[in-house]
Amino acid sequence: MNHFDYHEGRLFAEDVPLTRIAEGVGTPVYVYATATLERHYRVFCDALGDLPATVCYALKANGNLGVVRTLADLGAGADVVSEGELRRALAAGVPAGRIVFSGVGKTARELTFALDQGVRQINVESEEELLTLDALARERGVPAPVAIRVNPDVDAGTHDKITTGLKENKFGIEWTGAHTVFHRAAALEGIRLMGAAVHIGSQLTDLDPFRTAFTRLRDLVLMLRADGIHLETLDLGGGLGVPYGDDVPPLPNAYGAVVRETVGDLGLHLIFEPGRVLTANAGLLLTRVVRVKEGATRSFVVVDAGMNDLVRPALYDATHGVRPVVQPVEDGYPALAKDVVGPICETGDTFATQRVLPPLAAGDLLTLDTAGAYGAVMANSYNGRPLVPEVLVNGDAWAVTRDRPDWDAMLAGEHVATWQTGPSE
Repeated sequence: MNHFDYHEGRLFAEDVPLTRIAEGVGTPVYVYATATLERHYRVFCDALGDLPATVCYALKANGNLGVVRTLADLGAGADVVSEGELRRALAAGVPAGRIVFSGVGKTARELTFALDQGVRQINVESEEELLTLDALARERGVPAPVAIRVNPDVDAGTHDKITTGLKENKFGIEWTGAHTVFHRAAALEGIRLMGAAVHIGSQLTDLDPFRTAFTRLRDLVLMLRADGIHLETLDLGGGLGVPYGDDVPPLPNAYGAVVRETVGDLGLHLIFEPGRVLTANAGLLLTRVVRVKEGATRSFVVVDAGMNDLVRPALYDATHGVRPVVQPVEDGYPALAKDVVGPICETGDTFATQRVLPPLAAGDLLTLDTAGAYGAVMANSYNGRPLVPEVLVNGDAWAVTRDRPDWDAMLAGEHVATWQTGPSE
């Protein structure tokens, strides 16, 4: 469910017409609905019932300060994978005690910063990282709170580029050898062994991979208990999918039932890292038609948003809904298939292929739907294009939460070499 609906023939974000945002900010622009963020967070929490749990929103999905603050105000923690994301979570008001630091390539500097900030837990992904963290913690005289991420070798059935739980992937410690690493961690002076963690991928539309991964983690917990090692937390990651095109992901209630079935009786505090499932449907990319171009074999709707603004279709072959902001008259137009493309000098700069749309003309506004996750956060300035701005809506109020940089700002951090003085000939 989202809060982007037609009212009197125009598409609104909650109580704000998208035409008003386009007039005030220009296009392309990301628009997020507070009501959707709040609803998705509450539905996810309700699905967990009375399980002892902390929900740590995964900033990798959408790091917008307004979005993160909205979730933090509801009680969410944060899952971060870099010093930059950690600083962003803190700036948005997430207490350090509700932050989990994940990631396979955390540097000594990043680990030091996390220790100094007092994060709740650091998810370690290799024995080498464990030893580095032990040394850093001993230097400070404060044990590092650690969970060890286990790679359960489970095929999540998702796109190859977003699966993380196979033994061929770079993430975590292979589950058959994890027992030894847990024992080593328990013996290290600078380590406070808190728990175990797992994350098998993103955009899962089947619960069976979760069930398998959680069961393997359960077996490991029981094995460690038999050895006298008692954990406090179990981090089950994220990954629950959302409906883009024909995807029909399970509801959070069904996911919660799998959690209770597999690990609900272990008596451990559970940590969850949802990202996409909270933000994807809460955001859209608003764009304007530049022109309609008739090609030799098809029609192209050229819009001012590009793959630098929303890379998912080019990177993952992802599907996003396309809607006109001005609602077409029902049955008042022929069903014509068009390609919706951007201005980038890449054939991959295509948002939709042979999509049935009403007649369109230069100046018309369109939306690319379900774009609140892995949209703006992955944007870049390819082809010299400014980063896309972001707007947060709350009822009939709206605010720009990331500005579109002007040309001077884009060039401010760049310089010619010191020997390249004077005008170019």
